[in-house]
Amino acid sequence: MRDRVVPAALLAASAGVLALAFPRANWESVAWYALAPLLVVALVTTPRAAFAWGWLHGTVFFLVLLRWLDFTFRTFSEIPWPLTWGPTFLLAAWCGLFVAIVSGLVGWLGRRRSPAWALATAPCLWVGAEWLRGHLLGGFPWGTLGYSQYLRLPVIQVAELGGVHAVSFVLLAANAALAGVVLLPWRRALLGLGLAAAVVLGVLVFGAWRLGEPPRPGELGVALMQPAIEQPLKWNPEHVVVTLGIYLELTRQAGGTQPDLIVWPETASPTALRRDPGLLATLTALSGQLHAALLIGSVDVLDAPPNRLSNAAFLVTERGIVGRYDKIHLVPFGEYVPLSRVIGFVRGWAEFIADLEPGSRTVVFPGPPAPFGVVICYEGIFPDLFREFVNGGARVMVNMTNDGWFGRTSGPEQHLAMYPFRAVEHRIAVVRAANTGVSAFIAPTGRIVGRLGLFQRGVLADRVPLRHGRTLFTRLGDWVAWTSLAVAAASVGVAARSRA
Repeated sequence: MRDRVVPAALLAASAGVLALAFPRANWESVAWYALAPLLVVALVTTPRAAFAWGWLHGTVFFLVLLRWLDFTFRTFSEIPWPLTWGPTFLLAAWCGLFVAIVSGLVGWLGRRRSPAWALATAPCLWVGAEWLRGHLLGGFPWGTLGYSQYLRLPVIQVAELGGVHAVSFVLLAANAALAGVVLLPWRRALLGLGLAAAVVLGVLVFGAWRLGEPPRPGELGVALMQPAIEQPLKWNPEHVVVTLGIYLELTRQAGGTQPDLIVWPETASPTALRRDPGLLATLTALSGQLHAALLIGSVDVLDAPPNRLSNAAFLVTERGIVGRYDKIHLVPFGEYVPLSRVIGFVRGWAEFIADLEPGSRTVVFPGPPAPFGVVICYEGIFPDLFREFVNGGARVMVNMTNDGWFGRTSGPEQHLAMYPFRAVEHRIAVVRAANTGVSAFIAPTGRIVGRLGLFQRGVLADRVPLRHGRTLFTRLGDWVAWTSLAVAAASVGVAARSRA
């Protein structure tokens, strides 16, 4: 019993602490060592036990990280508390399974080859598992380890080369080196520490160099608004006039900053814009008066398929609607139900479950005032999709979102923490307009240069730089993840052919 209780307590504690590396606690330093206990336990036990311990660690980590989901289910579903923790636990267990696979393989490699071999492979195993978690069954890349470092600008500049997974690789290398100090002979332990230190030093030197570069010419004036309208009021028919009054007043305030573009949040319009000629006429006239294009988030009633709804972004000028983008990557159990023929009944459990039609292609608005792309809600946490807009010619990226479903929890802050990486990956400015927060301007360096806090109503305006050139990540995408998967597979293959 003691042999189980002690590792369980150690791993549960390290998993809980690791979750605090992310917002809102932002204890980002712990991500450099909090996984070392898991690696040590995996290498001193059987592979089957290592798998189980990894599943415990991963499930606890995601349960603590995603604890904000309980607010959503308690507030907007018919599920009684404490059963509201059920969906969160299932999601945490699914995500924790990938940690279990890494832990089990580390333990197995340690048995088949050596602990040093296993620790050297661990960063590739981890990055490969993160990539798979972000793609299988629609993908859920929330909690990717590298995101914990979003405030450490010198560290995250390497995302220009290999994306967020490059930062995860560096963090795992540091954790593996620390585990080696406990498990390996001193010479090998020193070698591991030296290699990890060299990698970290290289990342910091590269980061300092990139942060020291002067900005390039070319700017765009953008204003965004955060109406801070509570989610229950957002679609209340009795609140439509008040809601529109808030948006129009904020739009006029934004126009006073003389921007080229004014951004509303996701599904901001309380009516379907394209089916509301009065509102469209008002916005068209307002665009002409302010000499600024308006980017409006709205639900749309589609002509084909008939009467289906989409989550859309409309570009409105003095000529009316001049462009639109329909959200491609819908939120599972939020905007559609996977396997709806089998489990479609869950729609009746929660008011946040919709049935929307996904868009079919990315759209880069040619302007006015300059080419820009739009990712709606959590589309922006998928690097591959974001990259399509940049390769399509976007020189600025906009994220419009509604995180009002998450209230005043850490969920909106965790969502925001992913966008500095999208900025660095392509050296592109990101404009983020959120209904209840957190709205922000993010520089190409990943620095959050302006923000509005949760439920803070107001306007934010800035001159954002235009993108120049293409980074290595823009060109090659997730090559670090693909390489990690290849190295991990090769390491497992070599170990499988060796004698036990």
